[in-house]
Amino acid sequence: MTAAGQQSAVDVVGEAGRRRTFAVISHPDAGKSTLTEALALHARVISEAGAVHGKAGRRGVVSDWLAMEQARGISITSAALQFSYGDTVINMLDTPGHADFSEDTYRVLSAVDSAVMLLDAAKGLEPQTLKLFDVCRHRGIPVITFVNKWDRPGREALELCDELVERIGLQPMPLTWPVGEAGQFQGVRDCLDGTFVRYQRTAGGATAAAEERLTPDQAQAEIGADWARAAEEADLLAASGGEFDPARFIAANASPVLFGSAVLNFGVRHLLDVLVELAPRPVPRRDADGNSRALDAPFSAFVFKVQTGMDPSHRDQVAFARVCSGVFERGMVVTNATTGRPFATKYAHQVFGQQRSTLDTAYPGDVIGLVNATALRVGDTLYAGKPTVRYPGLPSFAPGFFSVARPAEVGRAKQFRKGIEQLGSEGVVQVLRSDRRGDAAPVLAAVGPMQFEVAVHRLDTEFGVPVNLESLPYTVARRLDDPVQRSIVDTGRRSEVLSRADGTDLALFTDQHALNVMLRLHPDLVVSSLVAGTD
Repeated sequence: MTAAGQQSAVDVVGEAGRRRTFAVISHPDAGKSTLTEALALHARVISEAGAVHGKAGRRGVVSDWLAMEQARGISITSAALQFSYGDTVINMLDTPGHADFSEDTYRVLSAVDSAVMLLDAAKGLEPQTLKLFDVCRHRGIPVITFVNKWDRPGREALELCDELVERIGLQPMPLTWPVGEAGQFQGVRDCLDGTFVRYQRTAGGATAAAEERLTPDQAQAEIGADWARAAEEADLLAASGGEFDPARFIAANASPVLFGSAVLNFGVRHLLDVLVELAPRPVPRRDADGNSRALDAPFSAFVFKVQTGMDPSHRDQVAFARVCSGVFERGMVVTNATTGRPFATKYAHQVFGQQRSTLDTAYPGDVIGLVNATALRVGDTLYAGKPTVRYPGLPSFAPGFFSVARPAEVGRAKQFRKGIEQLGSEGVVQVLRSDRRGDAAPVLAAVGPMQFEVAVHRLDTEFGVPVNLESLPYTVARRLDDPVQRSIVDTGRRSEVLSRADGTDLALFTDQHALNVMLRLHPDLVVSSLVAGTD
């Protein structure tokens, strides 16, 4: 390798080492979007934080920008926020918490190196949190746990930590410990140096909370019994296997635990510092053949999300791609491994929620937004040079809800077809075709019914097409492995066969009993399970 080549390789590896790419996951209403904005506030990339939408006098969170998100106060689509914190480049992905949008969250988790698992102090591990953690476990993603809302009444800190061990087998390793029970939050004990960190409230939590650090003796003198209890509990947990060990965190079998309140910005800076110090840096990724691609190999990336409607005045389409190797330079022409066709990257953006700015260069770990990317689909691999590079595709979840979609106005058929194609390419819903209904009446398939609400809303607001939905009775979907057997299943009574855009034939059944009956009557029928999330 030439001296210039060696310098280039060092630059790529060094730049990758400055990146921290992580997702924030939680059950709905745990405060996830509020936390993502609080982290941005502490990094000083915004001057004033909002809070959960609907609170009087407060701004909406920057990561919840869709009209439906602002109206409901929940995240229904993932959002990327890139910013700098000191010398570190943060790529933070806010994910939907609602189970109906698990597929979007799964795609996001394929693009990150670690995750922050947010727990509500009063509720602990909730069903959707458990499912998302299982995805992290399956992918070997290290998890940092942040216990939120400690300013409100909740459960005992030790009880919440015990739950991590008992329900998901994750050893808690507290880095901070709350002083004062939930609802009477006075600050935290820094478990690494034993000092007391006291926070000062700001008006509405709109600005970063000031911090005051006291020695253990000062804390004992001022706080008394609450400080002594906090120290005793933290030491007890450390002595029972909870002493901090970075190797166990990276191995994803133990989790650093911090306590705080995102809405008040208490404990948020500590979390940000932990992410910078402890979260894993980008490492070589394995391609579809199982080979590791070096960080300093020529440019490669994979598309994990496609989104339209970010700029209502243009309705352009943005493909979000995770850079896996090499240097991305705006304007470079890369190859789409799926189609073999070239793709020009003239319009590349750095994304901060709905806000975008031109991006000239990116390195492994970065998330880039490729604008006017109508030729790209979720799961596509982009690469420069030769030979061909292809990363593993992103599977579609097994849908459990099905509805026939028809335009309410026949004269809007062209716009209807365009809108349906767009929603399918983004993965908002799966679009299925049936021979009996034809292309004019596609079947929309979803993991959860709220996906239908999003699809109908977007067709109406973005494409001007009011839509009527007709529910179908099917609840079980399987892959039909032999097309010759299509006529066996496609009876139209308790089962039907529909085709997905990727060529997969889906055998649909009204319920598990109908599937079992079909298999007894036709023991040679070959069907297989689809990816069903974390089940």
